[in-house]
Amino acid sequence: MRVYIWLLAFVSLGIAVGSCHSGSDEALTDPLIKEGQRLARQHCSTCHLAVSPDALDKETWVKHVLPAMAPMLGLEAYEGGLYYAGPKAAITYSDWQKIVAYFSTLAPPRLKPARPVVSAENDWAIFSLEKPPLDTTQTAETTLVKWDTIGHQLYSGDGLRRDLTRWDRNLHQTMRKQLNSPAVNATFFRDDKGNERGAFTCLGTLVAADISKGELIDLALSEKQPTDSSLIYSSLPRPLQSIATDINKDGLTDWLVCGFGHMAGGLYWLKQETNHRFTKLPIREVAGAIQATAGDFNADGWPDFMVLFAHADEGIWLFLNDKKGGFTERNLLRFPPVYGSTSFQLVDFNKDGKLDILYTCGDNSDYSQVLKPYHGVYVYINQGNLQFKKTYFYPINGCVKAMAADFDLDGDMDIISISFFADFQHNAAEGCLYFEHKELMQFQPYTLPVSDYGRWICMDVGDWDQDGDQDIILGNFSKGFINQTDLKPRWDTHLPLLVLKNRTRH
Repeated sequence: MRVYIWLLAFVSLGIAVGSCHSGSDEALTDPLIKEGQRLARQHCSTCHLAVSPDALDKETWVKHVLPAMAPMLGLEAYEGGLYYAGPKAAITYSDWQKIVAYFSTLAPPRLKPARPVVSAENDWAIFSLEKPPLDTTQTAETTLVKWDTIGHQLYSGDGLRRDLTRWDRNLHQTMRKQLNSPAVNATFFRDDKGNERGAFTCLGTLVAADISKGELIDLALSEKQPTDSSLIYSSLPRPLQSIATDINKDGLTDWLVCGFGHMAGGLYWLKQETNHRFTKLPIREVAGAIQATAGDFNADGWPDFMVLFAHADEGIWLFLNDKKGGFTERNLLRFPPVYGSTSFQLVDFNKDGKLDILYTCGDNSDYSQVLKPYHGVYVYINQGNLQFKKTYFYPINGCVKAMAADFDLDGDMDIISISFFADFQHNAAEGCLYFEHKELMQFQPYTLPVSDYGRWICMDVGDWDQDGDQDIILGNFSKGFINQTDLKPRWDTHLPLLVLKNRTRH
């Protein structure tokens, strides 16, 4: 009903919705459509990078995205689905109609799928499959897989049971600990007595809501110790990652926390005080902080951070330590909100001594749950002075993570990727791809045949079997968040994880 009334409003303004093709110069000669374009750039760009109408199909704009955006500008709905400008509205209803007309008129009927330049081969490449014994009494909602490089153990977290599991080399469980909420990230270290411990970031809630129940906890992991635990910090806004570093160089370990949140969140410094308690200090209070990397990016001896923000105002920001308890902020890359940024990694692909950016986008769980041709794996080459140029793109529907390593030990960096929102109806194999680096920035992709074993949401890389090459661990979140109509899981819903064992060194 809401969409029908909107369409009547367009007709009353003299607009024949859908009469022009996407990107048509003819449509922009219409003064009303041209004004809608100007208004969209004025109002929508205050919160995020402008989105072109052809980034989504017409139905998705009209039925889903624009109705969700109207309240962001202060428009309020009343009976029948029409909107009116409330007392705090940033726009009149008449101008809002022009914005809707602009997107609806120029959007295509459907998005055309992207075609990769190099076709993927369906092959195990250099990998073989290892999996734990199947327990059909458990449903897998794996939120964490992490290789412990100190204790040479594998850890996983489950969102349904909210527990932490340790696995041995035969993929048998050796420990299980109940947590307050799902673990999503881990850091391993030794305490002052030489015992191994783990700091685990716990999300708080899987629900997309502003519920700040996330925690950073410290667990004893040594076989000689009881599994004691302590709370580092609580009441965090759906945190996804925590990095240990001495930010102010006072000799005390601090933490940088990516609080993804929902409508509210941010990047936070947990500053350790002399009494060993922590004070939470905001660095950038914007929802969507999803991943960070620490480094001395200006070579001044102080820790800096590169951070990926998703959700709305998407992009990669650099935070340079000002040595005074603050940071200088610089945007390096920016993406429109329909990208759904999911991960990044700093990698020197071309061996010039400068760190390049491996980036993925593909979060497809918000308002525009359609397959998007711009989702996938990107490489941005460092041009110097922290300027980056897009050099490589491979389309993957719903890509959620990519990691680079020299898997085949030939001296260059290869890539492994996973997709949680793959096109499971027509191309389930894109759920996990291996990219062999052939020539400079030329990759041969392989679709690894693991789509029957799970739906991959998390991944880690490490030498699992201690033979000198890098193996891959995949985590299966088997239920929920399915966008494609009438899609039933064709994958194993019980297997929590699997290992892709690298056979380069037998």
